[in-house]
Amino acid sequence: MDRTSPVPLYFQLSQQLEAAIERGTLTPGSLLGNEIDLAGRLGLSRPTVRQAIQALVDKGLLVRRRGVGTQVVHSQVKRPLELSSLYDDLEAAGQKPATKVLRNTVEPATAEVAAALGVAEGDDVHLVERLRYAHGEPMAQLRNYLPTGLLALDTAHLEATGLYRLMRGAGITLHSARQSVGARAATAAEAELLAEAAGAPLLTMQRTTFDDTGRAVEFGTHVYRASRYAFEFQLLVRP
Repeated sequence: MDRTSPVPLYFQLSQQLEAAIERGTLTPGSLLGNEIDLAGRLGLSRPTVRQAIQALVDKGLLVRRRGVGTQVVHSQVKRPLELSSLYDDLEAAGQKPATKVLRNTVEPATAEVAAALGVAEGDDVHLVERLRYAHGEPMAQLRNYLPTGLLALDTAHLEATGLYRLMRGAGITLHSARQSVGARAATAAEAELLAEAAGAPLLTMQRTTFDDTGRAVEFGTHVYRASRYAFEFQLLVRP
């Protein structure tokens, strides 16, 4: 701790604990000990330690359990904005992804879906709706629309791996995507699926993906738990 820094001690401690969680030094299920012990070990006041822990409880990284103590729950997933699948990103981050398929069906394209995929409104498109988990917790609700006949979309395969892996396995070369990111409050149905309170903040993403011929092969509209998920940007200065 840098006591000469203008940064409050509680914030320095919360940042150090968060970094340890992100690195995996503090793994899910780890106990931090009680506030008195932590304060004594670190040479900090108990209110400072309590404030640092509360900041991480508010972020969803720690939880206070009666009779157990303060426990690490998980790290927040920070996903770079690039053409990759959530499944691959979670797996690369050691987050143990799992999937539950909610719908795997063919339905008429809405105007929005038709415009994204370059088909006529009302044409059949394949809809895959999934709930993605990490460490057994729901992370995101994913809806993906694809042109019919593009590839076989077996429910068992969709629950075993990521959609982009299946597409690549079918010989589809993913080349580029057009994407927008936003935020809004969870509906009651979304909150129930994602284990959040109704009205909780959600991150939203819409993406249209193109293959190497310029054909639109997928339109995704997804929602993510803001308490568990963040997008990372790399910004460059123009020369």
